[in-house]
Amino acid sequence: MDIGFIGLGNMGFRMAARLVEAGHPVVVFDTRPEIVAAAVELGARPASSPRDVADRSETVLASLPSVQASRDVATGPEGVIAGQRVKRYVDLSTIGSTAAQQIQAQLAERGIAMLDSPVSGGVSGATKGTLALMVSGPRDEYDLVQPILAHLGTPFFIDAKPGAGQTMKLVNNLLAATALATTCEVVVMGVKAGLDPSVMIDVINAGSGATNASRDKFPNSILPRTFDYGFATGLMVKDVRLYLEEAAKLGLPIEVAAAVGRLWETVMSEEGSESDFTSAIKPLETAAGVIVDGRPKASEARRAIEQ
Repeated sequence: MDIGFIGLGNMGFRMAARLVEAGHPVVVFDTRPEIVAAAVELGARPASSPRDVADRSETVLASLPSVQASRDVATGPEGVIAGQRVKRYVDLSTIGSTAAQQIQAQLAERGIAMLDSPVSGGVSGATKGTLALMVSGPRDEYDLVQPILAHLGTPFFIDAKPGAGQTMKLVNNLLAATALATTCEVVVMGVKAGLDPSVMIDVINAGSGATNASRDKFPNSILPRTFDYGFATGLMVKDVRLYLEEAAKLGLPIEVAAAVGRLWETVMSEEGSESDFTSAIKPLETAAGVIVDGRPKASEARRAIEQ
C-alpha cells in the first residue's frame, strides 16, 4: 500500500523509517529539506507539500507538533484536503478531541475518512516499533490501516466517535506528566535530606512507587544528567493544557491536574519550550539548592563526604 507521511520530527522520522523498512512505498514531507533528504536516503520519496503527498497516496499519516500545524496540514490551502488521490488521513498527533472532530468534519465534506491516532511510548517506542496507538474513527477504515499501524506498535481501537483516541491520549499523558513531576519532587526531597538518588530510584523501582518515570526516564536521562529523552517540554505543556481544557468542559474537578499543570508551566518558563521534558527536575533542584546527580563519580564523592 502506498503511504504518505507528513511531519518528520523526533517521532515522525522514526515512524516513517519503520514503514520504509517494512517495504511500503512511502512519500514524505517536512518543512525542513534536510530531514526529508535523510528520509530519502532510507528509501522514502520526497514530496513538495502536504497536498503533493495526498496527490500521490491513498493513505496519509501525519505526526505534527501542534494543533495549528495539524489544522494547516489537514485542511489548509495546500493541505491533505486538496489532494486528488487520498482516501484516508491518520493523525498521529496529540491535538485534543475538539480539534480532531473539527478536522474530521471538514475532511468528510471532501470524502476523506479520518482516524485520530495519538501515540504513546516516546522516541524509544517509535524506534523499536513498540508504541501504543489510540485510534478512533470509522471501524472499517481502522481495519484497513491496522496492518500499517502494527509496524509502529500496538494499535487499540478506542471508539468510532471522532476524538475518542485524543481523550484517551490526554488521560495517559496527564498520568505520565504527574508521575514524572512527582518523582522529580520526591527525589529532590531525598537528596536534600542526604539520600543517594541512585539508591532512591532502585528502592522505588523495587517497591510500590515505581512508574515509567522511575524505571525509564530517571535512569536514562535524569540521573546521568543528559536530559535527552527526546520529548520537548513545550509538547508536554501542550498536552497538559489540552487535558485541563477537556476536563473543564466536562465539568470535572481538576485539583491535581491543575497543580501538575502549574509545575509544567514553571518548567517551560525557566527551561524553555525546546528543553527536554526530563528537565522538569531543574527548577526543583534550584529551589532546594541541590543537584540530583546519579553518575558514578558523583555517588563516590557523596560517599566520601559521608565517611
